[in-house]
Amino acid sequence: MLIALSVLWGGSFFFNGVAVRELPSLTIVLVRVGLAAVTLWAVLTLLNIRMPRMKGLWPAFFGMGLLNNAIPFTLFVWGQHHIASGLAAILNATTPLFTVLVAHFLTRDEKMSVGKIAGVALGILGVILMLGAELLSGLGTGLLAQLACLAAAISYAFAGVFGRRFKRMGVPPLATATGQVTASSLVMLPLVLAVDHPWTLAPPSSGTWAALFAIGVASTALAYILYFRILAAAGATNLALVTFLIPISAILLGSLFLGESLAARHFFGMGMIGLGLALIDGRLSALFRARAI
Repeated sequence: MLIALSVLWGGSFFFNGVAVRELPSLTIVLVRVGLAAVTLWAVLTLLNIRMPRMKGLWPAFFGMGLLNNAIPFTLFVWGQHHIASGLAAILNATTPLFTVLVAHFLTRDEKMSVGKIAGVALGILGVILMLGAELLSGLGTGLLAQLACLAAAISYAFAGVFGRRFKRMGVPPLATATGQVTASSLVMLPLVLAVDHPWTLAPPSSGTWAALFAIGVASTALAYILYFRILAAAGATNLALVTFLIPISAILLGSLFLGESLAARHFFGMGMIGLGLALIDGRLSALFRARAI
């Protein structure tokens, strides 16, 4: 299931790479969350799961929808107008690094440790390596696109902390997923009408329609179902591994079908991020302790 989830989420960067050739960013995001909302409402109905009715639930859904869908999806799609899908996926792998920082300041039970600090530092060095000379040559479009993807990863980090409230509220995970994509659809609709004027756009090709359907139904709705099944079966630590698996499928798909290529520094940077994640969750230090014994 973990490999399947990494392919679905890695595929979202590939499908974005297809869609951005014909459609603007906001429209792509609206179609993605809209299709996911319709699909997940259908799943709720089939499973006979009722959407809870409690005070403050829908404002929380809108907050989660902004942080976990509307903002990061838009930033990633805009970024992929200017950088390769594989690079966007690598930058997405920084999410756990930012989550450690956000959780330290906004929670009481997830504070920083020496290992986590070292992991974050190593991961940030990996990001700097990937940004490379563009950091010194000014804010070109490529650098802005990479910074947009990093901002999306930071938004995901805040969403991870913000989303803890739904467990305390007793909201079923599938209902949380459905509520947040529904809320983000309602947020995106007026923006698309005001900014993109979709009625003026040229009709998308069949390939673009296929990519939109895949990103909405497979990479969002189905991915959320898998996400929560893995969370229940294997726990959050093992689930976090998917973040580092995503770039593999994204790079392969982008290389095979979109003709994209990455520089060596991007792969070295990804390796440093991977080591940083291993330090954060204790795998690397546990390995050294076991060898010492």
